[in-house]
Amino acid sequence: MTRFRSLLLPLAALALGTTAGAAAPRPWTAVASPVATGSYLIGNPKARVKLVEYVSYTCPHCGHFAAESRATLGAMVRSGSTSVEVRNQIHDGIDLAAATLARCAGPAAFPALHEAFYVKQEEWYERAAAWSEGNRARIASWPQLDQLKAVAQGAGLDAIAKQAGAPAAAIDACFTTDAQVKRAIAGSEATSKVKGTPAFEINGRLIENVGWAQLEPQLRAAGAR
Repeated sequence: MTRFRSLLLPLAALALGTTAGAAAPRPWTAVASPVATGSYLIGNPKARVKLVEYVSYTCPHCGHFAAESRATLGAMVRSGSTSVEVRNQIHDGIDLAAATLARCAGPAAFPALHEAFYVKQEEWYERAAAWSEGNRARIASWPQLDQLKAVAQGAGLDAIAKQAGAPAAAIDACFTTDAQVKRAIAGSEATSKVKGTPAFEINGRLIENVGWAQLEPQLRAAGAR
């Protein structure tokens, strides 16, 4: 999917019960932690089943997988038996804006933003396409960070992030520096071993060209519940 590539400079340039007086722990589905690959891992870091998802926010097949797997995979993560590491493969300019924005508020906000971007994928992608057609020439000479910010706003991604609970200050500061953009690009470059998205690993074993119907029994066999 390359519809937005011309908007940007080349990528290379760039739980359990509560006790009295204590807050309930967040469910594993709302817990994320940074990992050595530069990605975020959602769920129990000590989970028996370690699922890696290679995804793109502008990939419709990834959106379909997210919708089909949401309830059951969410239950697997919530149980603590399964963790999900999200590795973004960036396909185009709007993808880079989305991947950067998803990271900007840090691990606490990432699970909700990641889910929201897929729940509303069709809505914001259509909006991005229309916005791109009307504004490509206007922003072509802008610095890349300004282009990315404009794309995120034009697509409505910033509004979705706020609705998902990301702090307004973090969203406003997202494209002030290129630190998160560089991390997103570096993470994407590290996904070159997969031919397309979505692709998966279960406990280090690469699995490609499957959907949720084929992946679920393999997760169950590995110990997901």
